[in-house]
Amino acid sequence: MDRLFSYQIQEPDQGMDIKSFLLKQGYSTQNLIHLKKTEKSILVNGIWVYVTYILKTGDFLEINLIEKQEVSSSILPVFLPLSIVYEDDDILVINKQSNMPIHPSIHNHDNTLANAVLYYMQSKGDQIVFRCINRLDRDTTGLTIIAKHMLSAGILSKMVSNREIKREYLAIVSGIPKEKNGTINAPIARVADSTIERCVNFESGERAVTHYQVLQTKEQISLLSLHLETGRTHQIRVHLKYIGHPILGDFLYHPDMTNIKRQALHSYRLEFLHPITKQTMIFTAPIPEDMQSLI
Repeated sequence: MDRLFSYQIQEPDQGMDIKSFLLKQGYSTQNLIHLKKTEKSILVNGIWVYVTYILKTGDFLEINLIEKQEVSSSILPVFLPLSIVYEDDDILVINKQSNMPIHPSIHNHDNTLANAVLYYMQSKGDQIVFRCINRLDRDTTGLTIIAKHMLSAGILSKMVSNREIKREYLAIVSGIPKEKNGTINAPIARVADSTIERCVNFESGERAVTHYQVLQTKEQISLLSLHLETGRTHQIRVHLKYIGHPILGDFLYHPDMTNIKRQALHSYRLEFLHPITKQTMIFTAPIPEDMQSLI
């Protein structure tokens, strides 16, 4: 997707070269390399310039971010139900349904979120390289962010690394935790001889911290709110199994499908600064029907 960014240079940035100015705005080194390779991608007062140009107060800087689409050319656009919570020129926020992987794979060629998003964008006459910022497991429902171009993707990915995107999940688990609030601090590693399964391992695992709060109990199940301090693969699922309260319907860690046919885990709330406007963005997605029926 092509995107035009405009900046009116103010006095605090007087004397700064364009490279330094763009790095200050959140552009990555890779973004700058891309701009250097693109004709007329950097204009000052309508004139094509290099990143070494020294900015003056009142200069009008335009950045033409033009992306080629080869990266996503292997992903087939497919019409699939898509619940869009928010959209602008830089991001999509989607409430993902269950039984939908994020990316295509050998056994999931045309039923993924990537297929659906590319179809939706093409139906509008746009094309993007598919970049999902906070990936969800196939059967985890709820909010996920799609970056529409390399600049928003780079800024949001850095925010993920810096733990600047606040995420709240809802899970329905087996049993009732003794403590109404708690923190699970247990390192996570890959299970030997498995490419998928993870486990708590205090010798070789990576640091993983999950905070939980019991919101509701019913018979021998509980609804929990969960906040991630780290972002390890299967972190919530592994941590809840570790404390003896696995997620209902989790085929890997608690394969009991009596009450629900998929893991009862939902990405409920996201809070982050918009990568371009820097405004605070807060989104929630209602708990899905199959989880609601349990509580």
